[in-house]
Amino acid sequence: MFSSIYTECQLPASLRRLSFFGILMDTTNASAHSMATQPLQLPEKDEDVLIEEPAKVILFNDDVHTFDEVITQLIKALKCTSQHAESLAWEVHNNGKGVVYTGELTRCMEVSAILEEIQLMTQIEV
Repeated sequence: MFSSIYTECQLPASLRRLSFFGILMDTTNASAHSMATQPLQLPEKDEDVLIEEPAKVILFNDDVHTFDEVITQLIKALKCTSQHAESLAWEVHNNGKGVVYTGELTRCMEVSAILEEIQLMTQIEV
């Protein structure tokens, strides 16, 4: 076993603080035997801040749908003005694709589903 092979004096200073099977141990002032049985006390509350980037709905251009169809479906999906929907439709037409919505994943799925009701091609990026 690990504790019977190494003694404290054999460990270099850089290895005196080890993480072993998810248990953080401090070996600076401990023998190898007590090191294996006494984990270092960790703070009760570990705070990791996860910054989640918003998801995006990408609409792809096609040669099947008219501008009016796409604009109407964008208005329905995004609840936006006709001017905004027209602007998005032109962006998709000119670039081959365009980001039409950015936000929470669940809302992106809703927007995508509404656009796909008339067989528009969409993709959600996370």
